[in-house]
Amino acid sequence: MNPRRLRILPLLLLTPVLISIGLVLFFFVTSPASASYIFGSTPTATQENLWAYADVPKPTYTPPPTVLPVDTVIPPTTEAPPVVAMELVEDSAAREQNLQSAPLAVPATGGGKYILVDISEQHMYVYEGDTLIYSFVASTGINNATRVGTFAVQSKFPNAYGSTWDIWMPNWLGIYWSGSLENGIHALPILANGAILWEGYLGRPVSYGCVVLGTYESQLLYEWAEIGTPVEIQW
Repeated sequence: MNPRRLRILPLLLLTPVLISIGLVLFFFVTSPASASYIFGSTPTATQENLWAYADVPKPTYTPPPTVLPVDTVIPPTTEAPPVVAMELVEDSAAREQNLQSAPLAVPATGGGKYILVDISEQHMYVYEGDTLIYSFVASTGINNATRVGTFAVQSKFPNAYGSTWDIWMPNWLGIYWSGSLENGIHALPILANGAILWEGYLGRPVSYGCVVLGTYESQLLYEWAEIGTPVEIQW
């Protein structure tokens, strides 16, 4: 055998062994665990923590306060005087003429006009002869302030003023006196600021003795009724 080949053969066999040893040493030195073992230090984290736990209280819902419109009117329904103190807006001569022309007793209808107010139903029925021509939801007085009986329209004015509460009562039809005060049929009252009193409360007792109708309904009745038209109020 060639002596030169014999010298090269051990080198060829040794080369893989040396490469293997070198790789082992490389991975050992570059390993963080080996570095900690050799140098006695803890390896530094290579990634920053981007989150953490936090104790955040659960939010609660607080509803916003309810705000009523400035012109909202809450109608009084208790401890009210029984009748409206009012001043009729017209000259005294015309007032006297209306009162003198009012009948002292309700005449027989004879096929004429007739108004029936039912307190238990809070309703008004308007007849001409035997024909029912109008049927209106109405409101009478609280605490039974509206008098039961047979009356007649004794005054008729486009507007009446209630001085006690500073209210206007359109389409006024006076039907009876209670002392020096007159009760009647009229539209929903209007306050000094223009707001309508008792709007949305028709169909239940709300007034101080008068019979109250809606604005449109009272206008129909006012144009239809005459001085002397019979008015019956019953339970």
